[in-house]
Amino acid sequence: MDETVGRLRLVEAKVAAAAAEAGRAAGAVTLVAVSKTFEAGDIRPVLAAGQRVFGENRVQEAQAKWPALKAEFPDIELHLIGPLQSNKAKEAVALFDVIETVDREKIAAELAKEIARQGRAPRLYVQVNTGLEPQKAGIDPRESVAFVKRCRDVHGLAIEGLMCIPPADENPGPHFALLARIAGEAGVAKLSMGMSGDYETAVAFGATSVRVGSAIFGTR
Repeated sequence: MDETVGRLRLVEAKVAAAAAEAGRAAGAVTLVAVSKTFEAGDIRPVLAAGQRVFGENRVQEAQAKWPALKAEFPDIELHLIGPLQSNKAKEAVALFDVIETVDREKIAAELAKEIARQGRAPRLYVQVNTGLEPQKAGIDPRESVAFVKRCRDVHGLAIEGLMCIPPADENPGPHFALLARIAGEAGVAKLSMGMSGDYETAVAFGATSVRVGSAIFGTR
C-alpha cells in the first residue's frame, strides 16, 4: 500500500473512532484532505483510494492542478480553505464547490455578484476568528451572527456553516465549543473545524468536517 494511502486509512479510522466515542452516527464527519502545495502526482494515489473531498489554500495553485483532475474524477468536491481576495472571487466561484472563508462584507458582495453572473453556487461557510488573532483571517466572534444574517438578507447568500482555526498554542476545545455555540445562534448546521493535530477533539465537539493535510500527505 502507498504510504500516503496508509496514512489516509489511519486518519479515516481515527475519525470514525472519535465519532463513535462521541455517540455520533457513522459518516457524520467528512474528511477534507488538504492537498495544498502537493502536485497532482501526489494526490492521485489518494484519489485512487477513494478520497473525493479536498482542500486548497490558494485559488491560483488550485487552478493549476484541479481542472484536469476534476475532468478525470467528476465527483471531486473541492474546498477553498484559505483567505479569499475579492479579485479572485470569479475564479473561486468557477472552480470550488465549497468556499469556507467568507469573512467580510466585500467578499460577500463579490461572491453574490459572481454567483449571479455564473449561475454556479458553491456552498459557503463563514470563517470565525475565535482567537481574535490579528494576523489571522476571520470575523470577530461577537459580530459573526449578525454577519451571517447580512450575508443572507443583504447579499442573498446561503450560508451553510462556520469554519475556524484555533490559535496554535491554545487548547482547541474552547474554540470548537464557541464555534458550535455561534452556529446554533446563527442557525447553520455545518462546522468545519479540526486539523492534523486536533481533528479528534474537533469531532468530539461536533465538527461535521475536518481539514487534514500533513497527517495524510506528510510534511511539505
